[in-house]
Amino acid sequence: MDKGMKINGVHIDDTFAEAFPMKVVRLIITAHNMDWAYNAANAATGFATSVIACGCEAGIERELKPKETPDGRPGIAILLFTMGGKDMTKQIQNRVGQCVLTCPTSACFAGMDDGEKVPLGKNLRFFGDGWQISKRFGGQRYWRVPVMDGEFLCQESAWMNKGIGGGNFLVLAETQAQALAACEKAIKAMRKVPEVIMPFPGGVVRSGSKVGSQYKSLPASTNDAYCPTLKGQVKSNLGPEIGSVMEIVIDGVTEAAIKEATRVGVEAACSLGRKRGIHRISAGNYGGNLGPFHFKLREICR
Repeated sequence: MDKGMKINGVHIDDTFAEAFPMKVVRLIITAHNMDWAYNAANAATGFATSVIACGCEAGIERELKPKETPDGRPGIAILLFTMGGKDMTKQIQNRVGQCVLTCPTSACFAGMDDGEKVPLGKNLRFFGDGWQISKRFGGQRYWRVPVMDGEFLCQESAWMNKGIGGGNFLVLAETQAQALAACEKAIKAMRKVPEVIMPFPGGVVRSGSKVGSQYKSLPASTNDAYCPTLKGQVKSNLGPEIGSVMEIVIDGVTEAAIKEATRVGVEAACSLGRKRGIHRISAGNYGGNLGPFHFKLREICR
């Protein structure tokens, strides 16, 4: 290991996270109070950790005050990432239709002002069985769909733009508890950064993957070089002091947002320091062959 850069005694590997282009949509979900806005947002962003099997990657971006929402109620901004427009249309229809329309007092609006139009209420209105009503306001069309608690208000279209998926960094620690504590601090800091989500459970993933597998049916498999129990059996990237590795994956609207989330996350993780068992910060890449976005840890953390 080179002696290079350290933060609070934690070594920062001279490497980069490799990320790739995706499509992104922001939706605003409002409700009678913040609890119900969260109920709808949490349901709509469930089972959305990886496009490998979930169809999209999604998460809560931030809370919105009533003055920030179209209908003046408490709200949540969520981000959805897919590999293409057809996938996005399907995911919006299914997730908003099954998880937001169904939630008491909810409404749903576009969270971006321009881009490529994708259907939102345009498709969901048919649940009204002919009783739905459209209104135009501020140059936008909205649909009022009758439901048993009143009406579901939904903007006709959302806006889809270019996004980035796969930003990441790895926390290498002596124990599982230490790695998790560092990641928890990182996620708490990163959730204050707008335009990003960390889509895995609690923002943290323990099952980092590599491309390919010895089983032909699997497109990805366990990242054995970072599995502590395989040291001595594979070509490992872990020293004898490392007993646990956890990863934080970052999807963002812009490169700048991913860089800022990485910076604050790494700094927060390193705040525990070497004395608390945090030894290294690294990142996952595929030699630069998977995606055009390379987030260099040492440049970001200077």
